[in-house]
Amino acid sequence: MMTFRTPSLILRSSSSSTPLPYNSSRMNRSKCSSASPHNGNGSSSSSMGDDSFLRSVLTNMEQVYLNRNPTAKAILELVRSTNVDRICYDHLAYRTFGVNNQGIESIAQLFLDCGYTQMDELRFPQKKLKAHWFSPPKNVNPDGGSGVYGPLPRVFISELLVDQLSQQSQEIIHNYTGLSGCGHKHSALASAIGCLTWPKPSHAEFQMLARESEYAAWTLVNGYTLNHVTISTHRLKPPLNNIDNLNRFIQENGFKLNTEGGVLKVSPDGLLLQSSTVADSREFEFSDGFKDSQVPASYIEFAQRLVLPQFKDLPEEEVDEVHRRDGFEVGNADKIFESTSNIQLSKSA
Repeated sequence: MMTFRTPSLILRSSSSSTPLPYNSSRMNRSKCSSASPHNGNGSSSSSMGDDSFLRSVLTNMEQVYLNRNPTAKAILELVRSTNVDRICYDHLAYRTFGVNNQGIESIAQLFLDCGYTQMDELRFPQKKLKAHWFSPPKNVNPDGGSGVYGPLPRVFISELLVDQLSQQSQEIIHNYTGLSGCGHKHSALASAIGCLTWPKPSHAEFQMLARESEYAAWTLVNGYTLNHVTISTHRLKPPLNNIDNLNRFIQENGFKLNTEGGVLKVSPDGLLLQSSTVADSREFEFSDGFKDSQVPASYIEFAQRLVLPQFKDLPEEEVDEVHRRDGFEVGNADKIFESTSNIQLSKSA
């Protein structure tokens, strides 16, 4: 088993005394992105202490992500170089194994405890995945700060439906998640320090999983670290607040975008526009000593949420996040998942 080493994670006591149970049924939806001032079990929303604690955890998750993914770090710096002094995150995304209590709930509990509200479920039958997204509580400082210290982002957590895989793949996943002991209780901590809660797999096992599910192989070697962060495009300064301009700007600076279904992924209602880079690759040493320098890491996404039809006549200076398209779209997300696929990585190479 790997030994956890505690980094500079700032831990503070949460004011929530009762953990919020994960419930796979949809909870009451609050209006658009302004979450209700109540959390999932009806208690008050997170206090200043909770907000500070959550942002400290997210800071560590973000640092692990940026250290492992130079493309994401470079793009954030590139966007800031255009006199953008504030970058807001639309959402953070995680991948999990739906087995041994290590699925969506293992990451969701942190956010539920800090005032997030569970929203819609999304299903991806071909990929054998399901996902939930979570809406943030009211922000302590919605008009200030950047990144994880800006408006709290939505959270998108997917899980692999392991029991739908072949027997061989199930055995590999059950073997490693079974060796994690009580690791599922500390998935958020593992994400914040960039550590697996199970031993490293062999290269042969990684390859066997990848042949059936690249999602499974990715999760086996990356664990529950951030799969991606998403820049809220419409919150940038012109001209980059238009996702077509942002995509063009990124490509002109030599970065590769995910072309699955086209560079721009558009929801059926035309109000949610998304794109993403191709994942970075990183070197990973497997348990058998084999070093592979082409193991997929993470990527960065961009999302533009357009104004809802009922608010189309609202003056631009009065438009807020609550007036824009909320939620996620299966078709868009399905294509965004491909950012870590071998096909996209080979195109990037």
